[in-house]
Amino acid sequence: MNDQEGNNPERPDGDVNKPEGEVAKVKRGLQALAGGWRKCDTTGMPVCLDSQFFIRVNAVFAVIFLLIGGIAAILLALTRWEAFNLLRTDMFYRVLTLHGLNMLIFWILFFEVAILYFASTTLLNAKLFSRKVGWVSLVLMVVGAVMVNWVIFAGQADVLKTSYLPLLAHPGFYLGIILVAVGTLVAVFNFFATLYTAKRDKTYEGSIPLVTFGAMAAAIIAVVTLLHGAVVMIPTFTYSMGWTGEPDPLWYRLIWWGLGHQSQQVNVAAMVAVWYMIATLSTGAKPINEAVSRGAFVLYILFINVASAHHLLVEPGMSSSWKIWNTGYVMYLAVLASMVHGFTIPASVEVAMRSKGHMAGIFGWLKALPWRNPAFSAALLSLIIFGFIGGITGVTLGTQQINIIAHNTLRIPGHFHATVVGGTTLAFMGVAYYVVPLFFRRDFVCRPLARIQPWIFAAGITLMSFGMSFAGSMGVARRTSDIAPAEEAYGAVVHFFLAMVGIGGVLAVLGLLVFVGLVVATVLFGPSNVGRPMKCWGTAVDLGSKGAVRKGKSGSYYTPGTVVLVGIFLTAFVVYYFANWRALADVWPVR
Repeated sequence: MNDQEGNNPERPDGDVNKPEGEVAKVKRGLQALAGGWRKCDTTGMPVCLDSQFFIRVNAVFAVIFLLIGGIAAILLALTRWEAFNLLRTDMFYRVLTLHGLNMLIFWILFFEVAILYFASTTLLNAKLFSRKVGWVSLVLMVVGAVMVNWVIFAGQADVLKTSYLPLLAHPGFYLGIILVAVGTLVAVFNFFATLYTAKRDKTYEGSIPLVTFGAMAAAIIAVVTLLHGAVVMIPTFTYSMGWTGEPDPLWYRLIWWGLGHQSQQVNVAAMVAVWYMIATLSTGAKPINEAVSRGAFVLYILFINVASAHHLLVEPGMSSSWKIWNTGYVMYLAVLASMVHGFTIPASVEVAMRSKGHMAGIFGWLKALPWRNPAFSAALLSLIIFGFIGGITGVTLGTQQINIIAHNTLRIPGHFHATVVGGTTLAFMGVAYYVVPLFFRRDFVCRPLARIQPWIFAAGITLMSFGMSFAGSMGVARRTSDIAPAEEAYGAVVHFFLAMVGIGGVLAVLGLLVFVGLVVATVLFGPSNVGRPMKCWGTAVDLGSKGAVRKGKSGSYYTPGTVVLVGIFLTAFVVYYFANWRALADVWPVR
């Protein structure tokens, strides 16, 4: 790149050993700005100013919608907690709709667009394809999200996140979702176009980085997902306007889950990409085998769509063989991808730590990890919650016989709060501890509070997920606050687990509010890091002696700690699966 792009290591006066004067710094900075670039003071990489602008704005709107969803969450938690029973039935549906759309759609989509812009420009030393396209995407997404929230607040969309027909909302509800979907597709186009121009202009060497590859997998899944959304929402919108007849409700459910389930797998791919990035930044870990990791992302693309079949197991239009094939076999190929990532990331971290000299015992490397780095702790907690709670429960609940009994209970929200909230949201919070200083160019305020924020949020989500899962096992229904049938069967035990949901919800929202407060205070009042590297959160300590990172003639990596952790995970998986089949035998006794 030329000097205007801010990537020339030579000083303006030609003397590379002579310290650069302040005037020369300002001159070179102005040249870079005129060319649409700045040099990152932390990484030394060129940063596209157009990309920086859209990363900032999308991240800001993401946090706004996270806050709205969080406020709704505390109201729902205090309704589930029978000691408060805060909301009456009609308001419960309204707030649940508000919570679902803002937390599962708007917060995550806006943040993922920011990730796409970051992965395609900063990581590839490339310029954003089009500022105009970025503006079109942003306007469509913001207008659509505001429209949806307005209709919900007006009480004309109490149809929950799934909005199943024949329930009908105000036309603005469907139009808003369509605008958000189209705006996101436009952003995805900008992402792919940027990848193309970066490859054409040879802004990087070799294959694209693994983080960018993961973002690309998320973008591919997003295209298929959002096209499903267009197919299902456009005729529903025209029906709500009175222009066309009512779409068939069974058709609606089939196509909607091509949107609803796959959208969460966009989150998973983006979340895993964030895991890899944070592991590298905080410990120096490198993927043990990039080909395997990339192959796992491909498995998401190929097989995650059919996994949505587990939402359709009681539908009469699909054959039993189709249901069993998708939920009993094909789904596990997508699960395999998550297990590959869930095992390779800890293994790569262990290899990195042992190479830094942390060789004490099986788990000595764990103690030496940068636990005071909130980005690292958030990513690791995200991986644990996603794998041990969300992953194990998800695979089990996807099994046909178990799913038919459990699908309309609180066990399902218990599962996806572990995956989407404990997994994706916590990972995105973690990467924000790097993104905000790098792109807003301000260091975080209240750093001791930032260090404990991921732990507060993770503890709340874990408690809430367990409470939901156990209450659901006793028959507490989802989508309604009525617990009468379960209360009659189990009495005070149900109230105990619902109290766990309430307490966990309060704790999780507290962690959310702390995060939002830290981000807002940092953006507005944080100390500027312009002209210097961002204040480091802390990385893994290098003891200066190289440890044994390989073992055996085959060159296999020496990762005993990860092997033990894998064993613990698989044992928990088997025990939970067996417990579910034992409970199933009680429900359907063999005669």
